[in-house]
Amino acid sequence: MKAFRWTAALMLLALCPGLSFAAELQGSELSVLWGVPFAGLLLSIALLPLLVSRFWHHHFGKITAAWSLVFLLPFAVVYGPGLAGASFMHALLAEYLPFIFLLTALFTVAGGIHIRGNLHGSPGLNTVILAIGAVLASVMGTTGASMLLIRPLIRANDNRSHTAHVVVFFIFIVSNAGGSLTPLGDPPLFLGFLKGVDFFWTVSHIFPETLFLIGSLLAIFYALDMWFYHQREEIGPLDPTPDTRSIGFDGAVNFWLLGFVAGLVLLSGFWKSPVVFNIAGTDVGLPGVVRDAGLLAITLLSLKITSAKVHDDNQFSWGPMLEVAKLFAGIFLTIIPVIAMLKAGTDGPFGAVVSAVTRPDGSPNPAMYFWATGLLSSFLDNAPTYLVFFNTAGGDPQALMTTFAGTLAAISAGAVFMGANTYIGNAPNLMVKAIAEDRGVKMPSFFGYMLWSGGVLIPLFIIMTFIWF
Repeated sequence: MKAFRWTAALMLLALCPGLSFAAELQGSELSVLWGVPFAGLLLSIALLPLLVSRFWHHHFGKITAAWSLVFLLPFAVVYGPGLAGASFMHALLAEYLPFIFLLTALFTVAGGIHIRGNLHGSPGLNTVILAIGAVLASVMGTTGASMLLIRPLIRANDNRSHTAHVVVFFIFIVSNAGGSLTPLGDPPLFLGFLKGVDFFWTVSHIFPETLFLIGSLLAIFYALDMWFYHQREEIGPLDPTPDTRSIGFDGAVNFWLLGFVAGLVLLSGFWKSPVVFNIAGTDVGLPGVVRDAGLLAITLLSLKITSAKVHDDNQFSWGPMLEVAKLFAGIFLTIIPVIAMLKAGTDGPFGAVVSAVTRPDGSPNPAMYFWATGLLSSFLDNAPTYLVFFNTAGGDPQALMTTFAGTLAAISAGAVFMGANTYIGNAPNLMVKAIAEDRGVKMPSFFGYMLWSGGVLIPLFIIMTFIWF
């Protein structure tokens, strides 16, 4: 309770109009020790489910809150409650809430669509579902496509004894790589769109890379799934899901709501309004307010109009969404000093990272931008990481789309593709993992998953580097 009162006090201070929050966090003045809470949270996510699984699943929210306070309270003491409150409110209003509103809307609306019928999870059918998901991801977002297809994919394979690899490749393809072609697909590209990158720029500049990655992953998956499929005792004698005469959709009205979600996201990017609300030093534009209010309304409307039977058939629950919301609340808060140190460029504690992406003549090195953006996006949130390297490369969208198109392509590809390297690289990864585990799929541990990504994805990224970057 005491920790809660401290946090509440900081929030009240942040909202107090009498305090000035004009000061900005200077990453060049920070010690790398301020990154310890973020590293501690990541290690907790990685190790505690392995070491004390039962304890973690019951108390991960409290552990996340504890690491958040390990950063926030000392920061308030050292730099004052004004800067601490302003940093907290900026993370909350400009980053976390828009992120959660969009994820919640996509999670709820996609969870209100039930693909009726019993599919049989053969290697061919599984590969087709993954390919369809890859296409849908750039249209309805990686979260929307993941939530729409993960349940029927698991149901189609519920009579097989080896299914973890199916979900792992689903995360690779649908939850990440498929969202690389439009700003609707993944948050980093949406932020680039808001910064002035043309809506169709990514599809025209990284389509070959996307086609190579997704095509290679589908081929590898088909071969691997075929091997599992023909193993002795792979297929159970009874299918838990009864056969049906046809395949169809229940709750199809939610497809219209998905269209409205996409429309709100596009509107907030195209609509330029001079109306800005300043809340504790954070500017919140009217388009963003309208988008977030609309997303909240769509979430409530979907819950109201979707029948209980559809939710029951989908085994819809708030558990996966709550897990993502709690974990990313801590990530968005403890990442504040890490992002500030990266933004400080060569003058900051992570100056070596920034220097590594620049050639001796001062020009950007696309290969290094691809790997630096990608590796940081594997462990940090890929949206702010994209912005850091977007600004490191000059921050001028016109120059980046033309003269330095190779650099912008490398940043975009690294942020989206390498979000698949870990469970925390992209929000849908954790959501898909939680849904799969809810349905009895024994998913790899944090490091076990990284063995999959290291063995499958990293060699493909190396080949892409030599061909394109």
